[in-house]
Amino acid sequence: MKAHPFVWAAVGVCLLWVFLRWFEGAMIYFPSRTLAAHPGTLGLAWERVRLTATDGVSLRAWFIPAARADAPVLLCLHGNGGNLSDRVEKMRIFHAAGAAQLWVDWRGYGESSGRPGEAGLYRDAQAARDWLAAAKGMPASRLVLYGESLGAGAAVELASRAPAAGLIVDSGFTSIADMAQLVLPWFPRRLIRTRFDNLSKLPGVKIPTLFMHSPQDDIVPYEMARRNFAAAGGPKRFVDLKGNHNEGFLDTGDAYGAAVHDFLASLGKKP
Repeated sequence: MKAHPFVWAAVGVCLLWVFLRWFEGAMIYFPSRTLAAHPGTLGLAWERVRLTATDGVSLRAWFIPAARADAPVLLCLHGNGGNLSDRVEKMRIFHAAGAAQLWVDWRGYGESSGRPGEAGLYRDAQAARDWLAAAKGMPASRLVLYGESLGAGAAVELASRAPAAGLIVDSGFTSIADMAQLVLPWFPRRLIRTRFDNLSKLPGVKIPTLFMHSPQDDIVPYEMARRNFAAAGGPKRFVDLKGNHNEGFLDTGDAYGAAVHDFLASLGKKP
């Protein structure tokens, strides 16, 4: 018995849809399970933390205390490649800037379970925020959200709906649709399900926000950062970095840590 042509067409559409969803995820997320280092590698005190997102996904996080008990706390949301262990040098810089830190590995990254996706990353960021409040008694007045590249999407989303003292957007894009148009101009925008639409959410973010971006960024155009900066609805400042997308925080030298330190020191002060 031959299948009706409509059946084959339906099967073909389903297979194409599955391929597009796989392809989209493969273009956005580049997780690694290998832990290359940890804060202790650089002599920092640290604590292993296990979080659970609202959908049951188990997440690995690292908490790094500050020298001062009342220091601001950075909730650090990393980019789309590697895992939190690839950011230990940035952890050292933030520690020197006077901040406590909680770094969470996205689902599917490092020792976290699950598979990455936009809604899942939002849950992961919320789980980290909830842990800081419950386990460390951290008030929103000390919380500063830090988002690096893709992580800026989750940081901006969290800042748009939950209280915090400040937000740092490091090398962030306007939206995934805009990035897709840049990288894959032939891919129809209407088929892209992942949004991370920072540009549309930033007008609703009223807390002080620091934008950091390099004019030489080789992945996320500098122009996107300027558009994000213009759209932000609260007190804001912009710091130019140097170098490429992944190494700009190092190529900028001491000015990178100084920018973070000065921004943290400014929170709570009248403009």
